[in-house]
Amino acid sequence: MTQIMDRPPDIREASAKREMLMKPVVWSICTLLWLLPAAANADETLEEGERVFQEACAGCHGLGARGDGPTAALLSVPVPDLTLFASRQDGMFDAARMVRLIDGQDGLAAHGGPMPMFGGLLTGQSVVIDGWDGSPVSTTAPILSVVRWLETQQR
Repeated sequence: MTQIMDRPPDIREASAKREMLMKPVVWSICTLLWLLPAAANADETLEEGERVFQEACAGCHGLGARGDGPTAALLSVPVPDLTLFASRQDGMFDAARMVRLIDGQDGLAAHGGPMPMFGGLLTGQSVVIDGWDGSPVSTTAPILSVVRWLETQQR
C-alpha cells in the first residue's frame, strides 16, 4: 500500500536537523586534529628523553634507571634507583626538583656539581618549567625530556 503525504518534506528542516547533528561531530574531529600534534610531540619527547638517558645516565643509573648501571659498583656512593624518585617524595614526582638535581642547581655531593661526564649531551634549547611553588626553573630541552621520561618510569 502506498502512503500519500499531505505535503513534501521541508528541505530546510532536514538541512537544519542534519547541521545540528553534525556540529558535535565536526567539533570532535577538530579537537582531535588539534590534539594529535601535541600527543605526537609528547611521544617524541619521551623517545628523546629515553635516548638521552641511555647515552648520558645509564652508565651509572642503568638502562631501566634502577641504579644498576655498569659503573655503579665502581662508585664510592650508592647510585639511586630513579624509578623510586616519586615514592621518596611522598608519591609526587617533582619535575622541577629532578631538573635541579640533574643540571646541578641543587648540588649532590656524589656528583660534585652538575652531573659528571655529560658534556654537550644535555645542552640545547632553553626551556622554563614551573616548580611546585610556581617559581620558574630554567633548564634545557634535553634535560626536560629526560625528566619527562623518568616520570613515566616511576613505580
